[in-house]
Amino acid sequence: MATASLSPLFSATPAATSSRSPPLPSSHPESLSVCTSNPSPVRSPKSSSSSVSVPRRRHLILGGVALLSALLKDSSSYRVSEAREVEVGSYLPPLPSDPSFVVFKATPKDTPALRAGNVQPYEFILPPTWKQTRVANILSGNYCQPKCAEPWVEVKFEDEKQGKVQVVASPLIRLTNKPGATIEDIGSPEKLIASLGPFVTGNTFDSDELIETSVEKHGDQTYYTYALETPFALTGSHNLAKATAKGNTVILFVASANDKQWPSSKKTLKAMVDSFQI
Repeated sequence: MATASLSPLFSATPAATSSRSPPLPSSHPESLSVCTSNPSPVRSPKSSSSSVSVPRRRHLILGGVALLSALLKDSSSYRVSEAREVEVGSYLPPLPSDPSFVVFKATPKDTPALRAGNVQPYEFILPPTWKQTRVANILSGNYCQPKCAEPWVEVKFEDEKQGKVQVVASPLIRLTNKPGATIEDIGSPEKLIASLGPFVTGNTFDSDELIETSVEKHGDQTYYTYALETPFALTGSHNLAKATAKGNTVILFVASANDKQWPSSKKTLKAMVDSFQI
């Protein structure tokens, strides 16, 4: 079967050449000088040392304050999301129908794309013990909003014992030339995953890894869902995904687990994927 050749933006490890094969494994600073406009009388070494150290300390303190001020002023360019690396149950509301889950509703403060209006707000449930992890600036689309040409990562959550989830957004123009296209306009579930599969696996995608697809309708919004067995994926050997299109963006929700996590977490991960909606 044909293998997608696309290499995902957010893969930290070079992609494998085939989806059927596992991926291969100072000098000292110069001293500051002090100059004065009027020459001073020659003093003893003790008094000279004292007269130089005070301006030098003042210079260093003022320089440090200026540097700290600049860093604080520019910190917003580094903080691309409001990720908090604590258990989400400490700040997210419980799901009314099932307190064993909490509800995450994305808002403009969470991602650059939401702030730019390039992505519609989305929501999903997750266990209260999970933690949100930070998305690197280069992967977040922060540098290219609102007209990114390649997919980017919106948010990420994980739990060491159960797995991880992430929301990936892809510009619609990358998949179709029709403005405002629905997911049905793009094509079948199989056609869509052939393009976005590498963003599920983290490296490559082979159509043989797709074991199940379905189409769901919620109001006017259509969703494609997927189950994949991906033994060589960087994200994990078991992946579930759900995709939809709205506005100028295709949104892909991915839940991943390794062989150790999967037996005990597959029901939880499926519930998380099922809950995803825009």
